[in-house]
Amino acid sequence: MRKKNCAALAVTVTVTTLALALPLTAHAKDAEEGGFRLQELVGDPEGLTIGGSVRLRYEALDNQFRPGLDEKDDAFLIRTLVRAEYDTGPVRLAAEVQDSRAYDTDAGSPVGTSEVNTVELINAHVGFDIGGTAKKPAATLDVGRFTMDLLNRRLVARNAFRNTINSFTGARLKLAGPAGSSLTAFYTMPQVRLPADKEDILDNKAKWDRESNDLVFWGGVLDMPLPKQGPLLNLAFFGLDEQDRPDLATRDRKLYTANARLFRKPAPGHFDYEFEAAYQFGSISSGTAANAARLDVAAWFAHAVIGYQWTGGWKPRISVAYDIVSGDKGAGSYNRFDTLFGARRWEFGPTSLYGALGRANLNSPGVFVEASPSQRTSLSAAYRVAWLDSATDSFSSTGVKDGSGASGKFAGHQVEARVRHWLVPKFLQAELGGAVLFNGRFLKDAPNANGFGNTAYGYAQLEMTF
Repeated sequence: MRKKNCAALAVTVTVTTLALALPLTAHAKDAEEGGFRLQELVGDPEGLTIGGSVRLRYEALDNQFRPGLDEKDDAFLIRTLVRAEYDTGPVRLAAEVQDSRAYDTDAGSPVGTSEVNTVELINAHVGFDIGGTAKKPAATLDVGRFTMDLLNRRLVARNAFRNTINSFTGARLKLAGPAGSSLTAFYTMPQVRLPADKEDILDNKAKWDRESNDLVFWGGVLDMPLPKQGPLLNLAFFGLDEQDRPDLATRDRKLYTANARLFRKPAPGHFDYEFEAAYQFGSISSGTAANAARLDVAAWFAHAVIGYQWTGGWKPRISVAYDIVSGDKGAGSYNRFDTLFGARRWEFGPTSLYGALGRANLNSPGVFVEASPSQRTSLSAAYRVAWLDSATDSFSSTGVKDGSGASGKFAGHQVEARVRHWLVPKFLQAELGGAVLFNGRFLKDAPNANGFGNTAYGYAQLEMTF
């Protein structure tokens, strides 16, 4: 479906969703007790949980920063999730279907497998609770296909803002330790989202995702609460092993990432903080050709944030952050950090049609403000100034590059804001947001910069959770 039909589609789907949502709220429990549950319509067998969500989002972007794409762009995204879990006590059965589609798109849009994944099973696993009690087992083991949120989601995440969700096939074991500590270990084959062909993506064609031994992801995370002071310490190690497939030449990544994180959760009337760093090593091919030279990898990132939340009124929180992520220096090794399967929206602004900033070749301080005028409404705003870590590598997630380094390192300023409001608590939520990227010298002067001017992006979103 192309642009001339999108407005009618957006109105039709939005009205249909609201028409379904309003009568369903009559079946809901009191909003403060959790809202509507699908079991109230289908019955509630003991141990069975059914739920999901439908999300509609319209996005528009002016002055595209990605080289070679249309100056103006918009898209209408729909994501539907339906999940069921049957818990018999020591054994759990779980399944979840994702249907992610994009409309109002064309060849000049950046839309890809991050926006489109039609009718896909992202969860299909058997879980075992071992030892301990029913509420606190000594160990849990999941075997099959599942999603993961690890650490603070910078390296492994179940995506929230993005229209499609990372999923993995394999085994995951979590062991409970003393004093709230735990160890999580996994060995998986990540799903490769299909189709990869642009025309098929634009047509929202359905094709089962693929996983194989050609792409393997494994690792472990140790969570340790520190005594008395209240902070938490995470230590992690991840491995990624990639090789060519019969239908796809890759850069044969062999990456190993060591990570450490120390943090204190935000709380009214207290300072909070987070410090995280990762070092990545291994090897990668210089290109996708079979005879491409192998390069040693030496990449890293560091993140620091200090915040304070007030106790009265809207309970505002202000924080100051600094992120620095290595870019490729081109000196015989490869230095561009690979964020693996991480998410970035909450730190670097909206993704999807936007997504200018990410965890690669970036040097950026920022200020963040959050507030909650009521239990149903939350506000946030952020400002960042951005430089390149390496003047000769492409800037962050933009694709803009000056191999000579003559355009300097100053990329520009980003301002973003977002408001969320529960129209029906825990059932129907509306969200508005946007971002503006004010171009600095690099984004103006780099040889492949579009030259369209400052980028502006906005979106309106409605999500029904059941």
